[in-house]
Amino acid sequence: MLTMGLYNTYDKVKVVEAHYRGIARGAPIAYAYGFNLALIGFPYEFEEKELVEFVKDNTTIGASGLYLQKLYDEKRLFVMDVPEKGFPSQFGSLVVTTSHPERKKNASAEEIADMMIKNRPLLILIGLGRKGLPKEYFEMAQYHLDITDGKGISLETCTAIGAIAARLYTIAEFKKKAIKKY
Repeated sequence: MLTMGLYNTYDKVKVVEAHYRGIARGAPIAYAYGFNLALIGFPYEFEEKELVEFVKDNTTIGASGLYLQKLYDEKRLFVMDVPEKGFPSQFGSLVVTTSHPERKKNASAEEIADMMIKNRPLLILIGLGRKGLPKEYFEMAQYHLDITDGKGISLETCTAIGAIAARLYTIAEFKKKAIKKY
């Protein structure tokens, strides 16, 4: 299971436009590249179905929530509180996205794509907002991913969402085709 996790670093108490716009932008990317979508720490008191309806009612992004609806219908949407002691084991290895990975935890896009090919469950965690991910997740994560391949370039959140999914998917698909040739 390959899951893109959007971690809320915006307001933790009230719903702001950036919340549902980020969700609406992430859903089509997750759907297009075969990722599940996990929404972590959003201030919604909704179940998944209600959240889908709320996003659909409040934005035109992502075909007015069409892809969020598809993820929900296919049981590929997860909504959860901020985990205090780590993520559920069903998500597999935690991969934090950062422009400054720790050397000992640094994993290249190619290494993550190799894990994808082997069907290793991964949770690719992306901080939604300018604060970035909390430090404890960097410690908790098995891998750190700089999608700019060591260039250390910080990307705007929605740009990062697209770049991460597209780059990992493209590398994995290229490698799968190369394997089939031989």
